[in-house]
Amino acid sequence: MSERSDDVSPDGRDESANERADRNWNEILQELRVTQTGTQLISGFLLAVAFQSRFEDLDAYQLGLYLTLVALAAAATFLGLVPVVLHRSRFRRHQKVDVVRIANRYLIANTVVVSLLVAGVCSLIFDFTLSRVAGFVALGLGVGAGIALWAVTRPGPVTSAPGVDRSV
Repeated sequence: MSERSDDVSPDGRDESANERADRNWNEILQELRVTQTGTQLISGFLLAVAFQSRFEDLDAYQLGLYLTLVALAAAATFLGLVPVVLHRSRFRRHQKVDVVRIANRYLIANTVVVSLLVAGVCSLIFDFTLSRVAGFVALGLGVGAGIALWAVTRPGPVTSAPGVDRSV
C-alpha cells in the first residue's frame, strides 16, 4: 500500500504528511506576512508619534497607554519572527511537522497581540482627540470586535477519518 493512500484527508486532498506540512507552512508564512505588515505600520505610527510636538500634551494615562502599545508592537514583532527563527534552527532536520505545529501557536499568539495593539491604538487616538470616555469606548469596541471575530470564525468540532493526523 502506498504512503499516499493512507494520507487522504477528509477534505479530499491526496497528500503525504510532508506535503501537508509544506502546504501548512506556506499558509503560515502568508498569514505572517499580513500580520507583519500591519505591525510594521502601527509600529511606525507609534514611533513617529513620540517626535510630534503634541506628544508633550499626553497625560500620565495616555503616556502609560502609549508605552504599553510600544511594548505590544515589539512583542508582536518578536512573535512574528519566532516561526522564521524556528524554521531556520530546524532546517534540514526533518522536523517540519513540529515547526508547523509550534509556528501555528506563535501565529495565534501574535494575532491576539496585534488585535490588542489595534484596539489600544484606537483607544489612544480617541482618548487624545476626543475624551477619556471616548477612548474607553473605543477600547471596549475594539476588544469586543476582536473577541467577536474569534468567536464567529472559530470552527466547529473537526471530524477526521481514521488515521488522519489533524494536528498540522
